Formats: sequence, structure tokens, C-alpha cells
Amino acid sequence: MFIEQRTYTFKTGTVPQFMALYEKEGLAIQKETLGNMLGYFSSELGTLNQTVHLWGYDSLDDRMARRAALAANPQWQQFLAKIFPILITQESKILLPASFSPIR
Repeated sequence: MFIEQRTYTFKTGTVPQFMALYEKEGLAIQKETLGNMLGYFSSELGTLNQTVHLWGYDSLDDRMARRAALAANPQWQQFLAKIFPILITQESKILLPASFSPIR
């Protein structure tokens, strides 16, 4: 399994606005298309105004196909248009679980 860690940094104080909009409009679209959500978090200490989410994929090809399908979804594009004004940066990492990791 490949784990994608996506970290989004938002304008100060807008994480609650993002989370409410995501739960209402974005969550179902992502879960249906990407499939394997492992976790979704917001920062409390350290760098603030961030969300971090983890998605599991069978392979990098699986990830590429699912992300392409998500990007092509008109409802997802409408959702993105609503969050872009409050989004500052995005970072994506691919993580490989250690042999002893509980997430494999």
C-alpha cells in the first residue's frame, strides 16, 4: 500500500470554514472517488491553520487514475472554486509503510 499525505495551509482562522464546507460538499465526492481515507486532521500545535489527510492506494498507478477521475469531476471543480480563495499552499507526500506498521 502507498499512503498519500496531503497537507493544506489556509489563511489564518479559515480552517473551520474549510472543514464545514468540505464535510458538506467535498467529503462524499472524495470518498467515492479516492476510496480509502485513512485519516483527516487539523493542526493544533506547531504550524497552525493546516489540515492533513491520509489516503491509501494500491499503487502509484491506482493513485494517478483516482486523482485524474477526481480532477475531472465537475462537482469537485465547483467545490475547489469555493476553497481556492482561502487556500495558501498544498503539499503532497507519498509514504511507504514500514514492515511493522499497523497500516499496511
